[in-house]
Amino acid sequence: MADKVRRQRPRRRVCWALVAVLLADLLALSDTLAVMSVDLGSESMKVAIVKPGVPMEIVLNKESRRKTPVIVTLKENERFFGDSAASMAIKNPKATLRYFQHLLGKQADNPHVALYQARFPEHELTFDPQRQTVHFQISSQLQFSPEEVLGMVLNYSRSLAEDFAEQPIKDAVITVPVFFNQAERRAVLQAARMAGLKVLQLINDNTATALSYGVFRRKDINTTAQNIMFYDMGSGSTVCTIVTYQMVKTKEAGMQPQLQIRGVGFDRTLGGLEMELRLRERLAGLFNEQRKGQRAKDVRENPRAMAKLLREANRLKTVLSANADHMAQIEGLMDDVDFKAKVTRVEFEELCADLFERVPGPVQQALQSAEMSLDEIEQVILVGGATRVPRVQEVLLKAVGKEELGKNINADEAAAMGAVYQAAALSKAFKVKPFVVRDAVVYPILVEFTREVEEEPGIHSLKHNKRVLFSRMGPYPQRKVITFNRYSHDFNFHINYGDLGFLGPEDLRVFGSQNLTTVKLKGVGDSFKKYPDYESKGIKAHFNLDESGVLSLDRVESVFETLVEDSAEEESTLTKLGNTISSLFGGGTTPDAKENGTDTVQEEEESPAEGSKDEPGEQVELKEEAEAPVEDGSQPPPPEPKGDATPEGEKATEKENGDKSEAQKPSEKAEAGPEGVAPAPEGEKKQKPARKRRMVEEIGVELVVLDLPDLPEDKLAQSVQKLQDLTLRDLEKQEREKAANSLEAFIFETQDKLYQPEYQEVSTEEQREEISGKLSAASTWLEDEGVGATTVMLKEKLAELRKLCQGLFFRVEERKKWPERLSALDNLLNHSSMFLKGARLIPEMDQIFTEVEMTTLEKVINETWAWKNATLAEQAKLPATEKPVLLSKDIEAKMMALDREVQYLLNKAKFTKPRPRPKDKNGTRAEPPLNASASDQGEKVIPPAGQTEDAEPISEPEKVETGSEPGDTEPLELGGPGAEPEQKEQSTGQKRPLKNDEL
Repeated sequence: MADKVRRQRPRRRVCWALVAVLLADLLALSDTLAVMSVDLGSESMKVAIVKPGVPMEIVLNKESRRKTPVIVTLKENERFFGDSAASMAIKNPKATLRYFQHLLGKQADNPHVALYQARFPEHELTFDPQRQTVHFQISSQLQFSPEEVLGMVLNYSRSLAEDFAEQPIKDAVITVPVFFNQAERRAVLQAARMAGLKVLQLINDNTATALSYGVFRRKDINTTAQNIMFYDMGSGSTVCTIVTYQMVKTKEAGMQPQLQIRGVGFDRTLGGLEMELRLRERLAGLFNEQRKGQRAKDVRENPRAMAKLLREANRLKTVLSANADHMAQIEGLMDDVDFKAKVTRVEFEELCADLFERVPGPVQQALQSAEMSLDEIEQVILVGGATRVPRVQEVLLKAVGKEELGKNINADEAAAMGAVYQAAALSKAFKVKPFVVRDAVVYPILVEFTREVEEEPGIHSLKHNKRVLFSRMGPYPQRKVITFNRYSHDFNFHINYGDLGFLGPEDLRVFGSQNLTTVKLKGVGDSFKKYPDYESKGIKAHFNLDESGVLSLDRVESVFETLVEDSAEEESTLTKLGNTISSLFGGGTTPDAKENGTDTVQEEEESPAEGSKDEPGEQVELKEEAEAPVEDGSQPPPPEPKGDATPEGEKATEKENGDKSEAQKPSEKAEAGPEGVAPAPEGEKKQKPARKRRMVEEIGVELVVLDLPDLPEDKLAQSVQKLQDLTLRDLEKQEREKAANSLEAFIFETQDKLYQPEYQEVSTEEQREEISGKLSAASTWLEDEGVGATTVMLKEKLAELRKLCQGLFFRVEERKKWPERLSALDNLLNHSSMFLKGARLIPEMDQIFTEVEMTTLEKVINETWAWKNATLAEQAKLPATEKPVLLSKDIEAKMMALDREVQYLLNKAKFTKPRPRPKDKNGTRAEPPLNASASDQGEKVIPPAGQTEDAEPISEPEKVETGSEPGDTEPLELGGPGAEPEQKEQSTGQKRPLKNDEL
């Protein structure tokens, strides 16, 4: 038995360890029960949350609006966000920042920086020599980078979500434009780190919109592919996306709906903002014409006037979408001169004629990248606020050749709802219905390297090689491994963007650097020296394009293999223990783990990648680690675009790996020998076959970022601290304002109360004059010195006034509580007295209460009556201006003591078994005498005093609230004549158990 117990101990230890891990996970989830999404648009943002009981809800801001302007006003001692900042844009346009997302991830020489400066000349942009980027110079003391400003907005969005969810939130999914490159995506991630947010994913806004559309139409998706086009024209840009919806077969959950991004087209500067700028320019020209003869300054030189004109242009654009003309009017535009002018929709369309000509451009780009025609598109759905302009819809409808445009989606909130659904799916705290999302790579990425080759004996030359790592419109997230076979010493390779010919010349200039990173490897030669007897399998670089579309180099390894004879003694104790633990939980290595595990993947000699003209033995292996969802074989999958074709070398490698895994099934272990070796005869089967031993050596990696260097850790820490200091300052300001408002409200409310009858009744004229004088002095102090008073001073002043008025307020509150408390005490005394009388009427043979218990209850009742009468008499002698002796807390204490005694007797009655009744000779129950108590009939009914026996019985005393623990203070109530009659005994002659509070 002892041996058996000892054998079970390791299993128990493993189980306890597993329980500890699960408990740790549950504790970690306790702080992340709510997640959020931020749809970060150019003009406004939408925030959504998911928490237990609140599925996918748009957050309301402090003004109870569903969207918040992305505007920040930065001053020396305060900040404003949202609508408050929008109103400050008129007063202080230089300190009010908007549309700053257009500067993320861009160096100072980028054309978009110059375009931003031309659109908003009131902002002063300074040059950062370290990163070659720009900063906003608010004043000589205030300077912020675009990432820091975005971090402030994200932190503000989190505060809105936390106030709405009423709990802390750290996990978030943030939307970004699909055309953001690597530098721009990394800038958003850095801004989120500054805000203290944990980014679950950066999701493309067009993908989030498509996900929202699919989630709410899950029942309409089947195995037949449906191609939907989303045309999204927002404030700053336009994106056209072709999405294929289809049910596919997955390994984990069977048949599930899937969306796949098939084509993308975009225009970075086509949007509602450009239309508003055209209107602003038109209005400025009209205002200058009206004042032409007054020798006035150009209105364009006045930042405040231009801010007013931009706001009016935004309103005018919205109104003209539904009306043929409208009157633009601004009071006191400049120099106290009012402006009023009529603008028609025709004039507006003429101003933006060249913009409307660019509307079909993204459609053609999307069709070209998807290699589809308009006939294959089932529906075109409008997204974004700028698509409400009638002329945009007319041009788009003509370009797509459809009968009508789809408007069956919330153009403003679709992206936020799709992003928050993805946040719930990625969070461990929620379980949602699976929806497979296959996003697409917009900008291809390749690896370039140069090595020395010997074309002729004695003649060496350098050969430049390129290998596509992630092809255009290929799905992601995805992991890739690239193997360098011809290197035995340290070398460098480069990660760059691939062919960007689909971008125009201007878009290429805006795109920035096409070179991403230079990778310098160190330790390659040392790894070859460390394993001289092993065969090299190349230098393997593991790349990851994660869910956010951000590329990273996980690791670089030097891999070696050799053939060794298999021996049972070589299995270590640790390996045996690991196998034992795995078997306890039905474990073992699964096929999925083998396919995705990099170190355990068996690789064959690679064949040339697509487009490679290298000689045999000089190729670069390109192998995909992650496997796409398995599609249903009953329905052929949609044709893949040519740009997403898998390289030949990749296909060959995957096929060989699959064949080899089939050849190494447990039932065929006898055939798993070295390559090219035939199976051994039966007589030689006892010999143990040779197996491959793999050795992996980590290679040192030095990365040189070429597109836009990230912020160094020390600079990032400084930015985090700067934002935290600003947040603390804002919180302190809010606390001070709250203290000042509380003090001011107390002064006004108390001054008003002094003239109310109930307060005059309990106070003398001298007392009221003293309080009134103190209040007036405090009000004067608040007006004169309160501006510079600290939060502590304001709270101390409020505490002083409250202490002065404490006695007055106490007397009023006590008098308000007396009627209710005294009424409850009287009811409890009456019910207790009736209960005691009923208990004393129980015959001696059925009595369940002792004389001591009933005497104790009677004593408490009498003492309570005496205390009440004496205290009321004493209180009647006191003037109303004195401290009362009848206190509500004393009344509650007396009620609690009395109720405790009654509850004790009731609990005793509940658990006391009734005594058996005598039976006659025939075995039937004896009829009770006429004067027998109710206890002889199965239930004890206590008749109230003065009621005859023939009267209708009353129910047992019941408590007002449930619960029967001793010490409850609630009064008791007895049933009246309408109470339920007692239940008859069953035919068996048994009595039913007593109910709660029954005697």
